[in-house]
Amino acid sequence: MTQGLARLEMAVLEALQSLHGGALLDGFMLFVSRLGNGGFLFIALALGLLCVRRTRCLGGACATALALDVLTVNVLLKPLAARARPFAGGAFELLLPPPGDYSFPSGHTAAAFAFAFALAPAGKKWMGAAIAFACIMGFSRMYLTVHFPTDVLCGALVGALCGRVSLFLWKKALGHDIII
Repeated sequence: MTQGLARLEMAVLEALQSLHGGALLDGFMLFVSRLGNGGFLFIALALGLLCVRRTRCLGGACATALALDVLTVNVLLKPLAARARPFAGGAFELLLPPPGDYSFPSGHTAAAFAFAFALAPAGKKWMGAAIAFACIMGFSRMYLTVHFPTDVLCGALVGALCGRVSLFLWKKALGHDIII
C-alpha cells in the first residue's frame, strides 16, 4: 500500500511538472506560493484584524490559529516525520529556490487553512474565499514540486484543526462565540 501511494504521488507530481513552461501559470503559482512564505500574508491579515476594534477578537483567533499551526507543523511534525522533499532525488526541476526544511506536512498549506478556518465568524463568504485561496496555495506547492500530495492534504487537515481549536479556545476565554 505504501509503495502504491508513493507511486501515485510521484505520478501526480510528474503530471503537474509536465504543465511547467507556461509563463502565466508558472508565474501565478510562484506568486501564490510566495504569498505564503513565512506565513507573512496571514500574519499581516491577522494584525490588520487586531487593529480594528470590531474585529479584534477575530484577529486574535486568527493569530492563535497561526501560532498553533507553527507549533504543530514546524516544531512537532516536520522534525518528527523528517520527510525529504519530492525534488530531493533530482527527479524534478524546480522553479524556485529549494526550501531547506522537511516536506511533511506543508506549512504553507497548513497556515492558509488555519487562517481560513479561524475566519469562520466573519461569515461563509469570507471563510469560503479563504478556503478557496488555501486550496490554491496547496495546489501551488504541488505544482512547484516542493510537496507531495499527502503533505498538502495533511497540511490542510492540521491547519483546519488549528483554526477550529483556536475558535474553541477563544469561545472558552470569552464565554461566547466571536461576534462581528
